Amino acid sequence: SCSSKDVVQQLSAEDHFIKGKALYEDENYFEAVEEFKTIGLQFSGSQFADDAQLYLGDCYFMRGEFLLAEYEYESLVKRMASSPFVPLAQYKLALCYYRLSPKSLLDQKYTLKAIDAFQTFLEYNPIHDSVASASQKIKYLNSQLAKKDFDTAELYMTLEEYQSAQHYYEKVLERFHDSEYADQAQIGLIESFVARKKYEKANSALDEFYKKYPSSEKRDQADKLQREIKEGIKESTSENQEK
Repeated sequence: SCSSKDVVQQLSAEDHFIKGKALYEDENYFEAVEEFKTIGLQFSGSQFADDAQLYLGDCYFMRGEFLLAEYEYESLVKRMASSPFVPLAQYKLALCYYRLSPKSLLDQKYTLKAIDAFQTFLEYNPIHDSVASASQKIKYLNSQLAKKDFDTAELYMTLEEYQSAQHYYEKVLERFHDSEYADQAQIGLIESFVARKKYEKANSALDEFYKKYPSSEKRDQADKLQREIKEGIKESTSENQEK
């Protein structure tokens, strides 16, 4: 009689795939991984190889092991470039980084990786079903980066390190001018100039605020700063005349 080992060895690539898919659908991802790995190792040239590779990544993804999932999706993209699953693998690879992206206060390495991966996906697959989702996620991730820089600027303002605050406000305005933090950063920039009595620069930044953000909720704050700037310019002028 045949041993159980012999029976396993006699299974075809299709048998392993059907078994692995059934296990996956039953959410038994641990055992499903073994079936899909077997296809990759023993039947790498079969018609089920790319399917199995994609499912292998999906198993790890569903288990929350995003770095392992990323590795398997990337393997599909690099080793099976002609597979019709490459676009989906590119999107899911980016999704792994997206899931690894932390809150704005923490290191944003994976946020940057996610943005880069989503942009690569969009570049190569402009009409894919997941284009809208990828674009939306890029916008969210950029918002995370903008928040990190904005929060850093606010911290420097609290510490009265106004020049450092200015640097981070300008960073938000340069890199994330279309984010939800842009008008707040512009106000912060004005405040950093006022705090250092750089009233001419503050006035220019204020004009920029009124031009770019006419319907901002920060309008009242801008009007208050405008009065403060005018008073500051007036006092500076009087002091210079006295000298």
